[in-house]
Amino acid sequence: MIDLSLPWWEFILRGAIVFCVLLIMVRVSGRRTVGQFTPFDLLVVMLLSEAVSNSLTGGDDSVAGGLIVAATLVALNMCASYLSSRSQTMADLLDGAPVLLGRDGKVFDGMLKKCRLSATEFQEALHEADCQLDEMAYAFLEADGNITIQKKR
Repeated sequence: MIDLSLPWWEFILRGAIVFCVLLIMVRVSGRRTVGQFTPFDLLVVMLLSEAVSNSLTGGDDSVAGGLIVAATLVALNMCASYLSSRSQTMADLLDGAPVLLGRDGKVFDGMLKKCRLSATEFQEALHEADCQLDEMAYAFLEADGNITIQKKR
């Protein structure tokens, strides 16, 4: 239960590699927040978790191995948060930056496609902001996946 079948440093290395690769994959995949997940998105996240579990521990089922990996993942998350709070470049790299989706009543269809947003999702954001398209000054896709609409004055 406590004996490790692998050296302790290998758990840290495995955790760091999996964390970094998954961070890149999640950043590339899009900007949906957890509340905006479709059932398919949630299924993918659950399967990702299961797919990488053995790569984290290398087949080791010990409590100590699991705790080393968990501590590594938490430490890497804390480091990423620290770097994001100290550097705007790192914040943009790790968290993303807002994207302009429209201005002065005009929607940038190419940007919607690039961000993999449907016209329906954009219309829903307009409705939530109680804004007609011709009243829109700016529309942004925020780093957290929400669409922010600013009305003209």
